[in-house]
Parts: sequence; C-alpha cells; structure tokens
Amino acid sequence: MRIWRTSTFRFAALYMALFASSVVLLLGLIYWMTAGFMARQTDETIETEITGLAEQYRRRGLSGLGQVIGERIRADPNGSAIYLFATPDYEPLAGNLDRWPPLVADADGWLNFSRKDTVAGEVPARARLFVLRGGLHLLVGRDIRDLVRTEAMIRRGLGWGLGLSVALGLLGGSLMSRRIDRRIEAINEASREIMNGDLGRRIPDRGTGDEFDKLSEQLNAMLDRIEELMRGVRDVADNIAHDLRTPLTRLRTRLEALRSTADPASADNTVEDCINEADRLLQTFNALLRIARIESGGRSPRTEIVALDQLVRDAVEMYQALAEEKGVELSADLMPASIKGDRDLLFQALINLVDNGVKYTPAGGTVKVVIVAGDSDVCLEVHDTGPGIDDAHKDKVTQRFYRVEHARGEVGNGLGLSLVAAVARQHNARLEFGDAGPGLIARMRFSAAASARRR
Repeated sequence: MRIWRTSTFRFAALYMALFASSVVLLLGLIYWMTAGFMARQTDETIETEITGLAEQYRRRGLSGLGQVIGERIRADPNGSAIYLFATPDYEPLAGNLDRWPPLVADADGWLNFSRKDTVAGEVPARARLFVLRGGLHLLVGRDIRDLVRTEAMIRRGLGWGLGLSVALGLLGGSLMSRRIDRRIEAINEASREIMNGDLGRRIPDRGTGDEFDKLSEQLNAMLDRIEELMRGVRDVADNIAHDLRTPLTRLRTRLEALRSTADPASADNTVEDCINEADRLLQTFNALLRIARIESGGRSPRTEIVALDQLVRDAVEMYQALAEEKGVELSADLMPASIKGDRDLLFQALINLVDNGVKYTPAGGTVKVVIVAGDSDVCLEVHDTGPGIDDAHKDKVTQRFYRVEHARGEVGNGLGLSLVAAVARQHNARLEFGDAGPGLIARMRFSAAASARRR
C-alpha cells in the first residue's frame, strides 16, 4: 500500500518502536522491583532458616534439631516452609516431605523442585541443602508458587503491553499518515490545477491554524503574487501594443512622406520628427528595462548612507528652470534626514515624482517637496496643486502604462510611477498617495530599519 511508503508512517513507526522500547524497559523495571524482590526475599528467608537450624544443631544435636523442625512445621499453617531431615541414603527422618525430591541445581547453587499439594497439585519450590555430621542431609526451602505466578503475570503483561503498543502504534501511524496524506494530496491537487492553467485556484485550509494552514496561507500568498505578476505581464503586453502602435504608425507615415518629398527643408523637418519619435520609443523601452532590472534584482542596490535633504536640493535645482518656465512655484521644506540605500535609484524615483508634480500642476500652482523624519520612519513627500488622483485610480497608477484620463493628453509613457514603486519595493519602503486638497501628495515612507536620521 502507498501509505506504508510515506515519510509520516515511517516517522510514526519509529516513534512506535521507541514507545515499545520504553514500555519494555518500564515493565522490566517493574519485574525487577516485584518478582526480583520477592525472589531475593525468599532466598534470604531460606538462608536465615538454615543459619538458625545450624545453630540449633550445634547446641542441641540431632534430637534437638528434629524437635525444632517439628515446631516450625506446626507453626506454619500455610505449609509454605519446607523441611526435610534425611539419612545419608536420603530416607526421611523428619519434615513435611514424605520422600526426597528430585532436585535441579541452578547456576547460583539453589535447588529447584516440585512438591505435591493436596489442593494445588504440583507446586514449585526452592531450597538449600545442608549436610550434617555423619552424612545426614537437611533440606530447607520455601513454596514459591506466588513468586512463579507473579513472574508469569508480569511476563504476560510484558507481552500484552508490547503487543498493544505495536498495534496502537501501527493504527495511530496509519490514521495519522492518512490524515496528513489527505492534506498533502489537497495541496497536490490544487497545484496540478494551477499548472494546468487555473491561476485562480487556491489551496484550501481548515481554519485550524496548524502548520498545514500556515503553509497554505504562504502558498496562497505566493500564488496571489504570481497571479498579479502574470496579470501585470498581460496588461503590459496589451499596453505596449496599444501605446506603441500610435508612435510607430506616425513614424512610418513620416518615413513614407520622406520618401515621396522632394523639398529639402520639408525632408529635414520630417527626419527631425522621426528622430524625436524614435527617441520617445527608446525612452519607453529604456524605462521598461530599468523597471525590469530593479524588480528582478538584476541590479543589486548599493547600500550607503544617503542624505535625503541633499538629494531633494539637487532635484529641485534640476527642475527649477522648467517650473519657472511653466509658471509653477517649486520649493522644498526640509529637515536633516538620511537613509540606507542606492542614491542613483532614489534620485530617479524622486525626479519622477517632481516631474509629475511640475507636469500636472497648472500655471500659478505650487509644488513642494517635504521631508518628515519621525522616530519610527522617514517620509519623503511631494505636494502639488494639480488635479490629483481619484481614490479609484490610486491603486492602479503604479501599473505600467496606466494613465488617468486627464493625463492622456500629456507627453509621457505611463511608466514613471511604476519605476518609483519598483525603487520603493527595492528599499522596503511604502509608496502612498493622498489628497492635498487640491492636488496630490505622493509619499515614500521608509521604515526605521532603513533610516539613519541625522540630528
């Protein structure tokens, strides 16, 4: 069966073997502490009896020994004590055995034999042999039926305990393996459906919060991200086809016109328009390549301490002339703050935000770059007084080629905020959009782990 080959069942079998071994050790300890103790107590009693009878023999002789044996037999109503005083030819002289029994010696010199009982039949016994002067024999022993019963009971318990441990271990291992196998098979089934193209399929969980549910949560989060990326790839392909079709059509039309024109001045203008159109196409592809390199980790960011306030001053200085030409007031409200990151990538993200602010703010408006450094994070904000972004579009504007309605008439390719979002993810920052009333607040929030505030 398949279940016997699973790792879960093998682990369960190993646990069963360890558990059975512990049961055997426990019962062995019980055996040693009960039956072993009883056996040692019996042997000590016999040794004490022999010592006492030897002393009586030295003091009172044969007749006195016989009297003592008789007294002890009468004092033992249960008949558990065994005495036999015999001649050199093993003929009984005194005691509670009618004949000399066949004796079997063990490794310790103890004698084992069976005696007849009127009720129980053959009863096991254990004894020592004491040889007196003149070749007389004295056999002193005890009835050990209780000891034998106890040993047999413990051996049966050992067998039953071991058998039940193995049976329960096999049953538990089988049930546990089946349960885990069903959970794993559910994951495998969902994986097969996903591989067959159903990207919306997710791994089910039971709501128990166990390790399988946690694994399902992680896998589902990974699948959500993969589905999002796949959707992004499809959207990017559609947007590339849509957004590049128009400039390529214009480029082809101008080249056709260039081929048919005979006016040198008109030809020069057409060539210049073609070059400008090709430059815009190259900018679009270069932006796509930069985003792809950042998101794929193809470019490892340089980890250095970047002074955000100085970075903002450079960006504001770069765009000051363009802002003045458009009639937009560009300013900065800064406080000293530094973060760990790649200066070039951060500068690209910042100038994209400033460029968007200047581009979409009408004449007479303002664009302000603000740094807010707190104890837990550092925020780089760009405030403008442009048309802003509706709440319905704020989660979409970072998608490649996505442009809101009022931005479609402006020059651009819809990749600026996509690049900013990629740089933010590279630096473990959050890109947020808020309302400036009127206008937009674009905010990059860096965590405390990335910040290195200067005071």
